[in-house]
Amino acid sequence: MYKTVIVGTGPAGLTAAIYLARANLNPLIIEGPEPGGQLTTTTEVENFPGFPDGIMGPELMDNMRKQAERFGAEFRTGWVTAADLSKRPFTLSVEGMGEIQAESLIISTGASAKYLGIPGERDNVGRGVSTCATCDGFFFRNKKIVVIGGGDSAMEEASFLTRFASEVVLVNRRTELRASKIMQDRARQNSKIRWSLNRTPLEVIAGEHGVTSLKVRNNETGEEEIIATDGIFVAIGHTPNTKFLAGQLDADEQGYLLVKPGTTETNIPGVFACGDVQDNRYRQAISAAGTGCMAALDCERYLESAESE
Repeated sequence: MYKTVIVGTGPAGLTAAIYLARANLNPLIIEGPEPGGQLTTTTEVENFPGFPDGIMGPELMDNMRKQAERFGAEFRTGWVTAADLSKRPFTLSVEGMGEIQAESLIISTGASAKYLGIPGERDNVGRGVSTCATCDGFFFRNKKIVVIGGGDSAMEEASFLTRFASEVVLVNRRTELRASKIMQDRARQNSKIRWSLNRTPLEVIAGEHGVTSLKVRNNETGEEEIIATDGIFVAIGHTPNTKFLAGQLDADEQGYLLVKPGTTETNIPGVFACGDVQDNRYRQAISAAGTGCMAALDCERYLESAESE
């Protein structure tokens, strides 16, 4: 039995761990097989406050973990396969650990960027392939960039990247776009955006120093084409990591957990959500850390009120 269990070790979960450990609540943090969240797949992080020269993503996550451990947080590695939130204490089924129980629960499992699954894509994440324009756009000043996708997020990323890039080529496998008309119009009015529609991405091509081009198939002619580029931004959406919850918590149509405005409280008292698992808008390390702090404070108040009852 634990007073509180945190599931997930990105910036949100680790920040929550630091606060709860300092409050002498001895949280258990369950980290999956890829601890540290999406920041462990990035190289240099330049927009996290306090690091004027930047810091490597994995190093930042390692520092946060050490800080939580210093105050007494306990870390265990395992995959949460199921959760029973119907009664208290809550029960989690964890691969390699069996069942554990908790008086309170913080969900900080994040969201995973969707990838195309083409050759060279995952191999070059951090070497020219990215899923976050606001994170990595700065590194592509005066360079040519490809954005892959046809929804609102792709239009938004393409428009944002024109602040840095000399040219942005938007690649979509269909002629029609899924994006809303206002987002399409905004992108089409941008003189830096070039369109490469009805083309299916086939392969990310890279050299010694990173991405050099994207191979696509022209769906009209069937011919293969090469689009020269310095960077490829995959903007086909994210999937919140909530499968283990089996729909027990309220979520939006995309699967992101819903919290009461201004808090991290879910529809089940004692269960809190922070970070990208409940944020489909900002998806930044610093905003995730902020909600991690909120979740810890919300959780602490919940436990105090439960004890006084």
